[in-house]
Amino acid sequence: LTVVFTGDGAAAGNYGYTNSGYSVYEEENDRLTESLRTKVSAIKSLSIEIGTEVKNQNKMLSEMENDFDSTGGLLGATMGRLRTLSRGSQTKLLCYMMLFSLFVFFVIYWIIKLR
Repeated sequence: LTVVFTGDGAAAGNYGYTNSGYSVYEEENDRLTESLRTKVSAIKSLSIEIGTEVKNQNKMLSEMENDFDSTGGLLGATMGRLRTLSRGSQTKLLCYMMLFSLFVFFVIYWIIKLR
């Protein structure tokens, strides 16, 4: 076994080993850095897609809110008309119902009589 010394007193073979060890660590760091870069890129694209989806969902919710507001307005107008109708003359409504009932009764009587 022969050891060659350099001018500063360190062994020449030892310097080469240390240099190659650093090279292995650097390669491993580069590989891990690239893996981390890939994962960060995937997370970035996923967060962008989530942001786009959230914007679309907010737009749909806004449209649904507008639809429900218009439906609520229509229902409110219908209820107002029913209140107006119910405040009207009860005797007039009762008279119409009696006339309709008599009409139905005579139609049924006429159909039975023809048989």
